[in-house]
Amino acid sequence: MQKVIALNEFIIQQQQTDYPAAGGNFSRLLHHIGIAAKKVNREVNKAGLIDILGKAGTENVQGEEQQKLDIYANETFMAELQASGECCGIASEENEDLTTFHEGLCSTAKYIVCMDPLDGSSNIDVNVSVGTIFSIYRRKSPIGTPATREDFLQKGTDMVAAGYVIYGSSTVLVYTAGNGVNGFTLDPSIGEFCLSHPNIKTPRSGKIYSINEGYYEKFPMGVKKYIKYCQEKDTATNRPYTSRYIGSLVADFHRNMLKGGLFIYPPTDSHPNGKLRLLYECNPIAFIAEQAGGAAFSDSRRTLDLQPETIHQRVPFYVGSPEMVSKLQEFLKAAKDI
Repeated sequence: MQKVIALNEFIIQQQQTDYPAAGGNFSRLLHHIGIAAKKVNREVNKAGLIDILGKAGTENVQGEEQQKLDIYANETFMAELQASGECCGIASEENEDLTTFHEGLCSTAKYIVCMDPLDGSSNIDVNVSVGTIFSIYRRKSPIGTPATREDFLQKGTDMVAAGYVIYGSSTVLVYTAGNGVNGFTLDPSIGEFCLSHPNIKTPRSGKIYSINEGYYEKFPMGVKKYIKYCQEKDTATNRPYTSRYIGSLVADFHRNMLKGGLFIYPPTDSHPNGKLRLLYECNPIAFIAEQAGGAAFSDSRRTLDLQPETIHQRVPFYVGSPEMVSKLQEFLKAAKDI
């Protein structure tokens, strides 16, 4: 019988193999992220049975109406990250400003975390997959002092690790520490995330494109032409492609990474910079994509090379199988959209 490898065991093995001199700080941080994910999973799975489903009657800093589970997920991840003692600050989609921890165990913390606690939360009421996205950086400011804005405004290339949790028919945690991508499925019978998707590699190409075509008339010309290209029949290039759009970045990306595909969130007339946030949505997903053999860009540049200017900065985002990303870039360049 094949040995089951739990998330914590995998993290320790990876540390011993790849980072033998490490002191376990990063491992403890990931351990607490896993605990928070289990707690959020529990509430997501019983959301219809208790008073946690639906709108909270408040808005987040983005001006988006918060769901009750948005608030629960945010508070749960923040509490676990602080409890780890390895996180000195958090940038969250749900909070207008940074949250810093510089007392107690966190006084010597080396890491900061950027996160979207509950991606796709507008889908909660109709039982569609939602997720959590996170990225981890080493702080730049001196240890023992409060984290600063500069700690968070780092390029994606400075990321230590990134991951996401998808709460769907099964709950899966996917992460990379810069040495490949691995996925762990939560086994509810033992309460552990177990290795289920080792060394994930995305196909070079695919047949799925993911975009909200309801906004077609507002898309840049290059995106419009690419969509028409996807819809044309051509046996040589295995077209037409299939349109699949869930409306949850984590769910759409997870499917495309495993099956081969392209996720597109372009600028529109009403959102000239796109709607997805660079720090805690685009950067971590781009890092995971590249580690799995995919590609990601925003405007005319590799997403991970962008210098963040604000905590909640928005950028256009294109991510997926490398050959599909390259073909889309051709259309955007021809239309002078990038």
